[in-house]
Amino acid sequence: MEGFAGKVAVVTGAGSGIGQALAIELAKSGASVAISDVDTEGLAATEERIKAIGAPVKADRLDVTEREAFELYADAVVEHFGKVNQIYNNAGIAYVGDVEVTPYKDIERVMDVDFWGVVNGTKSFLPHLIASGDGHVVNVSSLFGIFSVPGQAAYNSAKFAVRGFTEALRQEMQAAGHPVKVTTIHPGGIKTAIMRNSTAAEGVDREGLTKTFDTRLTRTTPEQAAKIILDGVRKNRARVLVGADAKVLDVIVRLTGSGYQSLFLTVVKRLVPNAH
Repeated sequence: MEGFAGKVAVVTGAGSGIGQALAIELAKSGASVAISDVDTEGLAATEERIKAIGAPVKADRLDVTEREAFELYADAVVEHFGKVNQIYNNAGIAYVGDVEVTPYKDIERVMDVDFWGVVNGTKSFLPHLIASGDGHVVNVSSLFGIFSVPGQAAYNSAKFAVRGFTEALRQEMQAAGHPVKVTTIHPGGIKTAIMRNSTAAEGVDREGLTKTFDTRLTRTTPEQAAKIILDGVRKNRARVLVGADAKVLDVIVRLTGSGYQSLFLTVVKRLVPNAH
């Protein structure tokens, strides 16, 4: 894929799923990559695959919720490679549970990882991206950053917040004349382990929900997602919808306005009756 040779790209959550696929595709495209994750085994596997390609790689365990650690990490990456051109704030977790029964701490945890992790990564690297003269911030929201469904209030909140934060940042970079592009990513159902690794409120049939997610709601592979994302980044898209499901559901929301809520509630009850 053109447009990435010679660039230095940072990818969080690179131990599996979309993050791993992004890091590998970037390496294949000629970029040097800095990868991080809390899953050190998955991170090591990604690192080995990148080394096999022959691309420069720096791998570090990083908890995106730890702001000071993130800031030190940004400095270390720049010191190692000499510059940073792109950051892909991809790390995220999932949680299932109605607001009524979800403890505060579980909502806070999702927000800390899925929203504040994006903020921490963006702000830690932004000065370096500006200094590069050719920067790009790529923040992964979700299809659940476009519409909401029952049982996903915490995740919806975080992903809507990522969308708002990133769309505002894109305008700010343009208004300030900074050489930094900004893209929001909205993946649909991707064949990753995010649901298998999720947590849930008491009483939620997480096993059944995971089975439904894996067999009926995922159509796009991480590798396909990575190529779609990088094509959107190369073309400087403001927003990238990943997967046919994402495109169709986005159109439904646009056409129905708030009416989508009744429609989607009926569908969710039918597909995952014990999800909330």
